[in-house]
Amino acid sequence: MIEYSVVVPVYNSKDSLEELFDRTDKVFSELNKEYEIIFVEDGGWDGSWEVVKSIKAKNPEKVKGIKLSRNFGQHNAVLCGFANVQGKYIITIDDDLQLQPEDIKKLIACYNEQQPDLVYGYFSKKNHSAIRNFGSNVIKKSSKVIYKTPGEGSSFRLIKREIVDCLLQHSQEFVYIDDLLLWYTTSISFVEVEHKKRIFNTTQYSTFNLFRLAFKLLVVSTDIPLKIMVYGGFISSILTFLFGIYYIFRKIFYKVPPGYTSIIVTILFSTSIIILSLGIIGQYLHKVYKMQNKRPAYLVKEKI
Repeated sequence: MIEYSVVVPVYNSKDSLEELFDRTDKVFSELNKEYEIIFVEDGGWDGSWEVVKSIKAKNPEKVKGIKLSRNFGQHNAVLCGFANVQGKYIITIDDDLQLQPEDIKKLIACYNEQQPDLVYGYFSKKNHSAIRNFGSNVIKKSSKVIYKTPGEGSSFRLIKREIVDCLLQHSQEFVYIDDLLLWYTTSISFVEVEHKKRIFNTTQYSTFNLFRLAFKLLVVSTDIPLKIMVYGGFISSILTFLFGIYYIFRKIFYKVPPGYTSIIVTILFSTSIIILSLGIIGQYLHKVYKMQNKRPAYLVKEKI
């Protein structure tokens, strides 16, 4: 019986996949546990899929390969992997070997000791560029403030099957795995793991992509921008009213040229009301969007 399923989202990492599999296989051999590893190729172009097929051919009982029709993003690829797991526990790990497969033992040991729903591997030091680390920290700290999360999550996780089954009920196009996980459970443990420097090619997850992810999280998973519009419009209305009194006062007592006061007051007041109205309408559109957006998170092109 398969006890552990390891999900690996793959994007232009042909040079690291063989070593990743070999080291993962060794870990579970030492643990004497049955496992499977699922490579989800996320629309890359460097020949990673051919490497996955080669690994599958050599290890048909341990390996599954899934090729997506295009690049859907890391979290969507992980969700696709979740839909194809058989294990009682699911482990996610990146494809670039910056996370060490040997640290899977730490995740399992932490789970066996504390029995949480979710175990995160966290890093005391991340070997990324300063800008990349800054972008990553912005997302984590924002998540901690906005979603009331621990703020120490990573892509190296051990998750109970029951929680993964809950995640598969979601059908929205934009997926952020950690947001969904924290919706279903607060039973979370953390264990420190090592984060190595990248030795194969350059990261495909650029700083721009990190900030784009942060923006999507802000817009799709929260209504903060809409609240800013509502409160901003309300504050603008108050300020406009005060400015209106000020200009009327100037008109009466300082003989400001005719027409100026009425134009300024009208423009400022009408603009603030429009912003306020758009914010209110946006609140409704946000709710409708969340209910009606049923485009799939990914599309599978091939399975092996």
